[in-house]
Amino acid sequence: MNVDMQGKVALVTGASTGIGRSIAVAFAEAGAKVAIAARSVDKSEETAELVRKAGGECLFVRTDVSKSADVENLVNKIITTWGRLDCAVNNAAIEGQKGFLDWTEEEWDETVNINLKGVWLCMKNEIPHMLAQGGGAIVNIASVAGLIGFPLHAPYVAAKHGVLGLTKVASLEFAKQGLRVNTICPGTIMTPMLAQGFANNPENAQMAVNFTPMGRVGQPEELAAAAVWLCSAQASYITGVTLSVDGGWSQH
Repeated sequence: MNVDMQGKVALVTGASTGIGRSIAVAFAEAGAKVAIAARSVDKSEETAELVRKAGGECLFVRTDVSKSADVENLVNKIITTWGRLDCAVNNAAIEGQKGFLDWTEEEWDETVNINLKGVWLCMKNEIPHMLAQGGGAIVNIASVAGLIGFPLHAPYVAAKHGVLGLTKVASLEFAKQGLRVNTICPGTIMTPMLAQGFANNPENAQMAVNFTPMGRVGQPEELAAAAVWLCSAQASYITGVTLSVDGGWSQH
């Protein structure tokens, strides 16, 4: 990936594993200093070591993105450590599976608070620092579930649709101030969690492959490449877009 992020500081939330981990490593490979945030300490420390092996400096701050104090502390530590924040990938999310009428209010709140409110809180704290520098780039990770409906995932689908809306509003409000905001909607990406699910239910794995026009699942590195590129100068005239990285899934 011929993207130069030398001298840049990047933040990746939900970076303890899977897509977030791959994005953090990709930023490091491109030359950026990388801050990572997640609730899991052990897995995040593994990610930090991978970032360093890829040649990047790394700062880990344990963060629950649904809590404003945590997010404010995260961004403040980045600024204290490196003095700037150039790009952010807001990736932290949780998922669950239940019938529409079976979700409890507490489960709804947790899902929406992390998947939607958490993105808003991150942007609310990231954007002022980026504007003070003259601009920056934010990529919010949504899902193909932000484009179409999925049975048994009501709060997740609602939240991911909301992420697309947040992105569009921010892209309009800050476009003239040098801030670009875009969304990526991943399809079926081979994360450790997905791999375990496929191992437990090979039939679901085959269904996912069959439903994807390209005939395979995606790799985290493919999603990471798109995220880093959208944050780079190569994407300097792109804002407010929704990029599907899904092998054609959403074109059905």
